[in-house]
Amino acid sequence: MIFRRFYIQIILRVLALVLSIFLLVYLITVAHHEVSSIILSLFVILQVYFLIRFVNRTNLKLTQFFNSIRYSDFSSSFSDKSMGKSFEKLNKSFNEVIDEFKKNRAEKEEHYNYLQTVVQHINIGIICFDSEGRVDMFNNAAKRTFKKNILRNINDLAAVKDDLPEILLRLKAGDKSLIKIFMDDEIKQLSLYATEFRMRGKEFVLVAFHDIHAELEEKEIESWQKLIRVLTHEIMNSITPISSLASTVNEMLIDDTERPPKLKTVDSEDLENIESALTTIKNRSQGLLNFVDIYRNLTRIPQPNFRYLPIKETFERVEQLFKQKIESRGIKCSCNVYPEDIKLTADPDLVDQVIINLVLNAIDAVSNTESAEISMVAYNNQNNRTIIEIADNGSGIKPDIIDKIFMPFFTSKKEGSGIGLSLSRQIMHLHKGSISVKSKSEQGTVFTLTF
Repeated sequence: MIFRRFYIQIILRVLALVLSIFLLVYLITVAHHEVSSIILSLFVILQVYFLIRFVNRTNLKLTQFFNSIRYSDFSSSFSDKSMGKSFEKLNKSFNEVIDEFKKNRAEKEEHYNYLQTVVQHINIGIICFDSEGRVDMFNNAAKRTFKKNILRNINDLAAVKDDLPEILLRLKAGDKSLIKIFMDDEIKQLSLYATEFRMRGKEFVLVAFHDIHAELEEKEIESWQKLIRVLTHEIMNSITPISSLASTVNEMLIDDTERPPKLKTVDSEDLENIESALTTIKNRSQGLLNFVDIYRNLTRIPQPNFRYLPIKETFERVEQLFKQKIESRGIKCSCNVYPEDIKLTADPDLVDQVIINLVLNAIDAVSNTESAEISMVAYNNQNNRTIIEIADNGSGIKPDIIDKIFMPFFTSKKEGSGIGLSLSRQIMHLHKGSISVKSKSEQGTVFTLTF
């Protein structure tokens, strides 16, 4: 409506100008009124001037309005009462638009200040940098961690740790890393997590990190204490009878009432007892050596040889391996893969070993269960990670020991070394995955492998 009125005014001014020109031509050529012609000529010139001014003033206002928006300069205001009501409405519309932009900018600034306050006061360090290492944002927690008040480029962190810039620049979206740095004779273990985003036409990497040294140290001490308790228990079980039998054999062979001690005379019954004691000592010593060898093997897991592994084929191999044992015990076993062509990038031998351990545990768990069932299921979850579940309907795991089952040498079975689940967890860790368990008493157990 405003611009329509503008066009009407232009048309009226042009018509008035045309009529004035025709009248001027008439006065000059026909009426021969010189004075009137001069006055009308001046009037025509004034009309042209005011028309140009009228049009230019509108263009100037539009230019000023668009420049204000372009450069975010919302201090301008528009008012011109001399141009008529249509321009008063136009100026009013300009001012309303400027006020809306000003309001939106104020809201964005408040939101930006709020986010800046949150980012600067959280205890998690944050660094944001572009592909060339130029730092765009560096919060207070990061400043305290690296003891740097100013950081313009990631390469400046080489003073903290030589390869730290390289580690940060190598991080991609979703990558996690754990690094150790020394600051003023203080050890810091930083857990890094990276994400990527695009801003101002450039790619940026945002790295969040947190010093977890205290938590790791606490867990490490707790793990060592649990391991020492298990090792002490196993070693004492072997050493105690060996010490007792050695003392018995010494009493049967050596007479220490005299000096120097003398060898006693032994009969056939004593010889049998000595032989039995020495045999027991030998067997227990060999058992202790086997225990130490098993412990040593726990630390010698080979590095995975990664290749494409169809899960369906893995299930078929395991099912064939235990087919006779499962059928002889009347156990119903089911294998399902959704979809059937799911593949893993993994070491087939190590993955087979994990699944075999879990299936053996499941077979033992359902040994006293009627209508015993074991199932193996594979699928992709919502995060596009591959899940393998080994489930049984056995007696379940007692709540008081479920947090101990992954400890080396811990076992609730009469027979068994107690390293199967610990070994499985280490294998999953080598595959950047995890193993977890859910169990209900007398309802069953589900082990979940996440790759």
